[in-house]
Amino acid sequence: MKIILTGDRPTGKLHLGHYVGSLRERVRLQNSGEFDEIYIMIADAQALTDHAGTPAKVHENILNVALDYLAVGIDPAKSTIFIQSQIPQLFELTAYYMNIVTVSRLERNPTVKTEIAQKNFAASIPAGFLCYPVSQAADITAFDANVVPVGEDQAPMLEQTREIVRKMHELYGDGILIEPEIFLPQSQVCRRLPGIDGKAKMSKTLGNAIYLSDDSQTVAAKIKNMYTDPTHIKVSDPGHIEGNVVFTYLDAFATDTAHVAELKDAAVSVMLPLKNICAKCWTKLWSRFVVVMLNTRRVPMKSWTFSRKAPRKLARRRRKFSTVSNVQ
Repeated sequence: MKIILTGDRPTGKLHLGHYVGSLRERVRLQNSGEFDEIYIMIADAQALTDHAGTPAKVHENILNVALDYLAVGIDPAKSTIFIQSQIPQLFELTAYYMNIVTVSRLERNPTVKTEIAQKNFAASIPAGFLCYPVSQAADITAFDANVVPVGEDQAPMLEQTREIVRKMHELYGDGILIEPEIFLPQSQVCRRLPGIDGKAKMSKTLGNAIYLSDDSQTVAAKIKNMYTDPTHIKVSDPGHIEGNVVFTYLDAFATDTAHVAELKDAAVSVMLPLKNICAKCWTKLWSRFVVVMLNTRRVPMKSWTFSRKAPRKLARRRRKFSTVSNVQ
């Protein structure tokens, strides 16, 4: 069977980085008809690894993330959306995996190292946060997922999962688990969308994100204040494309590549001021994305049709999980 498992931590509302890095591909794969089962997890337990002091915030954002999923096109009739904490067997499997992963290996995980620096944990790293790659491995392998569509920053997590699978096979025999493959967006631009301030990654923590739930006025204001070109002091100065966030966003969202190429030439040759290009970037985002998001997110949850198959799928998984402790 071809099975997808993916998800997000409900530490805040989802943003454009989530959309181009993963959500857009999830919708495409969901509608491709190529997969037997698709599971999308709201990882509330993993969110508590660095938000243990604000459980109410995590609880509130479960609904926000669910609304964002529906708004971008995740269809509950095709994909099973579930909450991590409601599957207790996942924690049991995590405990078993923690016995075969060393602390030094977890500390070398590039994604974990980056997030530890961003959150200024220093030596006060919560044990759960350090170990959340192990929790992710349990989530993926418990569902027999062989495809995991995520953003580029999650690649080290997938590699950690693959290592755990190989170690389990070494200890207990081949065929116990499935080694998953990562699925990244084809466009390099979409794999790691920069923040509106020009920093390498759009992030809730860094406060440089355009959220999927932002209204049109908020999105317009954020685009107008985007980081563009620090060397462009006078209107007569030529523009630079490299590192210019506006053009990165145009590459990620505009479908008319010829027009984007014309805008780049115009900026370099000082034929079009950067503020005008920002306005065009807003137009592209508005016409291609924001209107759809806002209109869809306003649809009441009760109007959505949920598949009757989803609870049965999770019930089958629970029965399978109940045999985990019998692995010899």
